[in-house]
Amino acid sequence: MQRARIGTTGLEVSRLTLGTMTWSRDTDEDEAGAQLDAFLDAGGTLLDTAASYADGGSEELIGRMLGGTVARADVQICTKAGIRRTTHGGVVDASRDTMLDTLDASLARLGTDHVDVWLVHQFDAGTPLDETLHALEIAVNSGRARYVGVSNFPGWATARIATLADRRPSIAATQVEYSLLQRGIEREVVPAAAALGMGVMAWSPLGRGVLTGKYRSAIPADSRAASEHLAGFVEPYLDDRAGSIVEALAIASEGLGVSAQETALAWVLSRPFVATAVVGARTAEQLVPSLRATQLRLPPAIGDALDEVSAIDLGYPERR
Repeated sequence: MQRARIGTTGLEVSRLTLGTMTWSRDTDEDEAGAQLDAFLDAGGTLLDTAASYADGGSEELIGRMLGGTVARADVQICTKAGIRRTTHGGVVDASRDTMLDTLDASLARLGTDHVDVWLVHQFDAGTPLDETLHALEIAVNSGRARYVGVSNFPGWATARIATLADRRPSIAATQVEYSLLQRGIEREVVPAAAALGMGVMAWSPLGRGVLTGKYRSAIPADSRAASEHLAGFVEPYLDDRAGSIVEALAIASEGLGVSAQETALAWVLSRPFVATAVVGARTAEQLVPSLRATQLRLPPAIGDALDEVSAIDLGYPERR
């Protein structure tokens, strides 16, 4: 598997990142271990998790693996903070004390003294960006995080925190949703990241699983769309527009002799601004086509056709 640098930093990561959102909840330890083995065997390096995934269960599972068969030096870890648990559910909180307390708890669960990438999980309109930035600075200066970034930030906030940061420390990455079904970041986030030297980490490059084609005729009983806690996550991409894109993708994939999953992921990886794509799977078997996609180069005609069918309206002021 090829590697790429995150923005203008010296951090080099695998083109695919292994997402672990379902680990310890929908994916048990044995299955997670099989996924990790396949990922590392394919040349993958970066694991993506968050303090909020399974209420810390994902990080705990990774920690058990690092304490057993997997050496810490063989993997890079990205985790996130900024969603605080309450009795009423998760609350966005990127204040300095919550961010740093969450990081310390993450490190304890992971069984490591540092993470390679630490991200603000979500933009917090109630906390000054300078305060959130101070938490990132403390994490880097204390050695608890090697690089820092943001996730799910709008374009203006991405540019603002990166400008405030200057070099204390620089904001290395923005992790945002990007796929044939969701190209909204092309409006402002991508130009901001490019201008400020930030790398784009694309999460859900398979359109929350819809681009695999599994929902073309029905909702499988073992799918995310049938899951009580993930159905709402998938539902926005089961509309007519998504259906048209999925059908075009299926036709293109049939012509190439590969799966829709491989074609959709290869399209994301072909975008010059994407440093790495975060792929998750419930089973190791589901992960295999994603690993194959790193070797697929789409013919220009196929890429152009998928660009056209999934294009978004830019409009004013991005385009006049």
